[in-house]
Amino acid sequence: MAALENRPFVKMNGLGNEIVVLDLRDGPLAVPPAEARALARRDVLPFDQIMALYPPESEGTSAFVRIINCDGSESQACGNGTRCIALYEAGRTGADHMAFESVAGRLDCTVAPEGITVDMGMPRFGWHDIPLAGPVADTRAIELQAGPAEAPVLRGPAVANVGNPHAIFWVDDIDAVDLARFGPELEHHPVFPERANISAAQILSPDHIRLKVWERGVGLTQACGSAACATAVSAARLGLTGRRVTVSLPGGDLVIDWRESDDHILMTGPAEFEFDGRLTADMLTAPADRPANAGAA
Repeated sequence: MAALENRPFVKMNGLGNEIVVLDLRDGPLAVPPAEARALARRDVLPFDQIMALYPPESEGTSAFVRIINCDGSESQACGNGTRCIALYEAGRTGADHMAFESVAGRLDCTVAPEGITVDMGMPRFGWHDIPLAGPVADTRAIELQAGPAEAPVLRGPAVANVGNPHAIFWVDDIDAVDLARFGPELEHHPVFPERANISAAQILSPDHIRLKVWERGVGLTQACGSAACATAVSAARLGLTGRRVTVSLPGGDLVIDWRESDDHILMTGPAEFEFDGRLTADMLTAPADRPANAGAA
């Protein structure tokens, strides 16, 4: 029997970032990587992340959240997924303010008609915090490139940690960058011992950025909230933008405000319910792993 068989799920999205919410607070179970990968198949329940809710560990929080990517690996942060669980919790309890815990820290959320705001905490810029494989003098631009050595397509990214490691390459024309080609190589580059989210960013104005993201453990994605945050603060550090910007991703826009009073990042954007259901054994088991008499997916 699959570990998660018969557990209820809610399918949601944040700017097209496909999210599955599993509320496991009444019966905490680990999410087996093999079951996550089976569930993520295109003909089953494709998702970018599972947001698994567990009993809270600190007073004043609604749940401890673990974030599982579609390849079965675990992520430390997912801004779009956090907006989804905030909307889920608001629907369940009627509250418009709530907080979640994660391995990356506390996530305070506000649900309002104009959007859902998540306090993503303070960004980290030290090379050991990102982490990088070794010390660098300035994380606003590190020595890294992709493409031909004599004419690199991407070079000199800013790096930051906003729950996850991020590398942001500044480009003149985002549409000219084949991130599906360079993303896998850069995600697994030896400079990133824990892999990294890879972004291509185009500055449109001091308060507007276009962004495409290759997400660690996921691939090309319609939106990545933590990447939008990392890009916004990195642009501000370089003087390319102010501290409040709109970040336009393929799935839509996020407003990022790097609050000057305490350096916390506030991310505001939408989330949507799609449908709900219960997980079945066939959904959670890849065909090669099933007994001979098991039904097809």
